[in-house]
Amino acid sequence: MATLRKATAYSKKKVTPYTRISKRRQKSYIKTVPPQKIVKFTMGKEPLLREGKLPFELTLVASENVQLRHNALEACRQFVNKKLDKELNGQYLFKVIPFPHHIQRENKMLTGAGSDRMQTGMQLAFGKSSSKAAILKKGSRIFFVAVPNQKAVTLTRKVFKQIRSKLPCKTNTLYEDNSSK
Repeated sequence: MATLRKATAYSKKKVTPYTRISKRRQKSYIKTVPPQKIVKFTMGKEPLLREGKLPFELTLVASENVQLRHNALEACRQFVNKKLDKELNGQYLFKVIPFPHHIQRENKMLTGAGSDRMQTGMQLAFGKSSSKAAILKKGSRIFFVAVPNQKAVTLTRKVFKQIRSKLPCKTNTLYEDNSSK
């Protein structure tokens, strides 16, 4: 398996969304699209939210413009879901909100001593597809969690704090209490 470039190579760069996948393979600039790494976008019990049994809602929001790769989203999703399922016994709703459409490309270059004499590269090279990302603007929602009680809110805040190191951007947690409504 090919190794991924550091997220800093992509995450804070201004980018034009590239999602073109043609129905005819010959017309498409990108011949193969990387498979989606996010397995599930909704976990927990959605009917509990509709019935009003999950009144406390927390949302993780991006504080800056960023490209969020699908492998980072999947790593956070697995961690959050595992912690919530272990502590709350399925009495929660967890959603991954952004869908990674943007195809990231990489122009592979040689590295090491003497590689500059072997390979000169190319200006504005198109590159081959390497990964997918969601392009988020400041204030975009990343994760949504609905929980039944105040103890679960504290747990969710703690879990959100733990996943911040896995994300390439600064984040805020928005809290909403719908229990009095």
